[in-house]
Formats: sequence, structure tokens, C-alpha cells
Amino acid sequence: MSDQVETAPTLDVTSDDKLWAALSYVFSPVIPIIMLLIEDKKSRSFIKFHAVQSLVIGVVLFIVVPIIATFTFGCGFILWFIMLYWAYKAYQGEVFNIPVVTDLIKGQGWV
Repeated sequence: MSDQVETAPTLDVTSDDKLWAALSYVFSPVIPIIMLLIEDKKSRSFIKFHAVQSLVIGVVLFIVVPIIATFTFGCGFILWFIMLYWAYKAYQGEVFNIPVVTDLIKGQGWV
């Protein structure tokens, strides 16, 4: 699930930043899109990192979960619990790697 923990991109991560980062995983892909449209949220590197990462994961799961659910008789929703775990880690103020996704968003220059 998560590869390793890095240091936070900014030293001044507020409780508001942590809350928005956690919400981006729980309500992905809607909240990350909204956060990336709000200028003061987008300018915070901690929020932007988690918003972009959760947006990519949310879009992938939006496509993959119905396929998995078809073959597993509806058990694809279990992947949502992984999103809750990532939300918890974001709320703790951690910046973590999701193996393929983090490399993609950093390689594209999105964060």
C-alpha cells in the first residue's frame, strides 16, 4: 500500500491542511478537484500533494472497482478501506508514497 514515509513538503502543516488532505482520499475524486480549483488550497504544497495523489487514485479506482466487483461478486468496495487508511495517514501529517502513483505525479511535475 504505502512504500515509505517522507518528510512533509512544508514545515508548517496546519490542522486544516491535514483535514483537507484526509478528505481528499475519503471523497475522491470530487474533493481533490475542488481543492485544486481553490487558489489558497492549491498553493499549500501538503494539500496539493495529497489532492493530486488522491485524484489519480480516485480515477483509477473509479475505473477498476466495477471491474473487480464484477468478478468478485461485489467485493471491490474493499479497496475503499485502503483509501480510508491513506486518509488516516494524511490526517496524521504524513507524506507517503503510493508505489506507481507517486512516481507518476512527481515525474509529470504535478507536485
